[in-house]
Amino acid sequence: MIDDQPKYDQRSGTDRRKNGPPIFSKYWVTGRRAALRREEDRQRPYRLDKHGIKTFFLILPIIALSISDALLTLYLIDHGASEINPLMAYFLSHGPLVFFIAKYFLTCAAIIIVLFNKNMYLFNTKIRVKILFLLFLIPFALVVNWELYLILFVI
Repeated sequence: MIDDQPKYDQRSGTDRRKNGPPIFSKYWVTGRRAALRREEDRQRPYRLDKHGIKTFFLILPIIALSISDALLTLYLIDHGASEINPLMAYFLSHGPLVFFIAKYFLTCAAIIIVLFNKNMYLFNTKIRVKILFLLFLIPFALVVNWELYLILFVI
């Protein structure tokens, strides 16, 4: 009987790259994957543990604009405006601190979800999920500009 595998080949036959790291892995905290080595792997959706400085400088303005939006909204509320977003109005009914914390955590939760999946494809297209960072940034910038307009020219 002829063996298909040579004696020195000790592979199990399963691809270890298909599974993520084990539950109790030192890489869950520090991460290890900063990039993919194989071009064929980059053609498929993939996840990374470490993210580059470009990603950081894309996320930072989103958080800053979210905080600015919350503070400007609270200022406008104090001067007679009302919150039209029903979810944020609910949090505002519990006080300004609850509103601010909810705004911050909801923004950060959305960023974390997109960050974990940024190299996946959006709705089975060739568009990566990381495009959502721009879709977060643009509306926040427009809302903050609108609030500044209201503060400077209307109130």
